[in-house]
Amino acid sequence: MKKKSIQKQRSRRRLPPIKPGEKIDYKNLDLLRRFLSEQGKIISKRVSRLTSKQQRTITTAIKRARILALLPFLNNEN
Repeated sequence: MKKKSIQKQRSRRRLPPIKPGEKIDYKNLDLLRRFLSEQGKIISKRVSRLTSKQQRTITTAIKRARILALLPFLNNEN
């Protein structure tokens, strides 16, 4: 019984959140939207599985895109 659960855990290999060739930039809106919640909040590093450096660059890119009105500050479409 325990062997099956161990095998299931090992087979769950997740893909990295950012592909090696992808550039983190405020103009790359498809990438930035993956790290925003439905409410428009930035998803935490623990949830998004990013490194500290990647999280910092994603955060600054999202903030720049918000200031330039490429992304909304809030998403209240209820």
